[in-house]
Amino acid sequence: MPTSLKASVASQNLSPRAVDQFMTTAPFGSWSSPITADLIVSKSVSIGEVFVGGDDVWWSEARPEEGGRVQLVRHHPGGGAIDVLPEGFGARTRVHEYGGGAWWLHDSDVVFVNWSDQRLYRLAAGTSTPTPLTPEPADRHGDRYADGRFTADGRWVVCVRERHESADAEPINEIVAVRVHHSGEPAEPIVLVSGSDFVAAPRVNPSGNVLTWFRWNHPDMPWDGTELCVASMYDDQSDDGQIVVGDTRVVAGGRDESITQPEWAPDGSLLFISDRTDWWNLYQVSAEAVHELVAIGVAADATPIAPVDAEIGVPQWVFDNSRYAVLADGRILVAWFKLGIDHLGVIPAGGGAMVPLDSPFTALSSVRAFGYGAVVVGASSTSEAVVAVLDIPSKPDIDGSTSVLSAPLRPARDLGVGIEWYSTPEPITFATSGDRFAHGLYYPPTNPEFTAPDDERAPLIVLSHGGPTSAARPQLNLGVQFWTSRGFGVVDVNYGGSTGYGRSYRRRLIGEWGIVDVDDSIAATRLLVDRGDADRDRLIIRGGSAGGFTTLSALTFRDVFAAGCSLYG
Repeated sequence: MPTSLKASVASQNLSPRAVDQFMTTAPFGSWSSPITADLIVSKSVSIGEVFVGGDDVWWSEARPEEGGRVQLVRHHPGGGAIDVLPEGFGARTRVHEYGGGAWWLHDSDVVFVNWSDQRLYRLAAGTSTPTPLTPEPADRHGDRYADGRFTADGRWVVCVRERHESADAEPINEIVAVRVHHSGEPAEPIVLVSGSDFVAAPRVNPSGNVLTWFRWNHPDMPWDGTELCVASMYDDQSDDGQIVVGDTRVVAGGRDESITQPEWAPDGSLLFISDRTDWWNLYQVSAEAVHELVAIGVAADATPIAPVDAEIGVPQWVFDNSRYAVLADGRILVAWFKLGIDHLGVIPAGGGAMVPLDSPFTALSSVRAFGYGAVVVGASSTSEAVVAVLDIPSKPDIDGSTSVLSAPLRPARDLGVGIEWYSTPEPITFATSGDRFAHGLYYPPTNPEFTAPDDERAPLIVLSHGGPTSAARPQLNLGVQFWTSRGFGVVDVNYGGSTGYGRSYRRRLIGEWGIVDVDDSIAATRLLVDRGDADRDRLIIRGGSAGGFTTLSALTFRDVFAAGCSLYG
């Protein structure tokens, strides 16, 4: 159907039966679509972290057309966006192999981990040539860095270092301080914290005298059990530069509590996310309690902030996840996940219930304060990820205005495909084994030019995400839309073990991997078959990594699917 005709039909608000007469009737799975394999990979860019420096917003972009190089981009008001790193440099870290947190900003100075040698480099404001800050290790890639921050005065970067001393030895994870300003050859970083198997999120308080971080040890994973720690920190302010860290004090956590994203508020209080009540929610320790703990070891009480039966935190697969930010007026902006969808909310300064906000996004990451507003990476079911500045309503709890105004700084690529081609996901909840419920996102077949015979049911592709502690999220995925626009249904299953539904849900796979995930995938399939949305004789399952294992287990031990594809794993 010509575009003008489709628009005319849509504008007349015709009934589904009337619209059908303008559409071609053809079997499910045979429809033609403009969403091609070439379109999926053409000029695709993956947006990573976002930071704010003064009036400028910076972000990272992974560019397949440049061999996967990660470029830093800077947006200046009125001046547009410019690439920051010169040829031969890319900001990407190999720590834990999954990376994340490979660059940090102080005003207009940026320090980054260079992919090719894993050393730290500084690109000072007004310069074009990065300067190495860390020495070259004896073994290439022997020292790797991640998840850092500048101290308030800009003299130091405090970050994670992963040291590989030999191929046979376990890597050593430590927190180190790196001099930002130096003359001559780069100095060896100063080790501040060592002894645990893993460390993350070293953050120095605004006064520069307390360091916080979280740690964990084998065999735990960070979404199972971590400890939040603090220690006093002293910088002698000498030209040579020495930093001394005091005794480690445990604020909270253990093997039965997952803590993530510690941040300092401007008043010196310590914020963090914990799943101690089953949900990854926000907590706060006062500045006074932190200093008493650091000085004399008095236990610090953590106060819950606006508790909700939803997830604010995400699993520590990569470094520097940011799901909340303290705004300039003291309010806290949070991204929270409920039944498969991300939302925004704001917590009043001084406490109180979280006020949900209306935003155009259903998947969110890298939430950062930007004055009285914020900047985020946001996506929706009809838009790939964008970098957007948000204008947050000043008093949503009083005047009832909950709409967030969004201005994209880095718009999504122009695909040349109208949103009428996109299938909108339906969050589904369904009964599964053990008298429990599981969840997923169902994408129905969608094509503005085709319809299927009334007596036909669609083939269904069941997706199993990786992790397994990951989650399907409702952001535009052309790999899904490729199939739905051709007449396939797709269900992206958040089986037991997925994140976003609480700690107990996340732990369902313990001792049951290959059983619970398969049961839940089949239960989602049966729901859609029973509803008449899927053809029981044309069921397909596919996945990669942990999802590949689920796929192979379903095909080997169950007789439900006609075909399957384990991409890897």
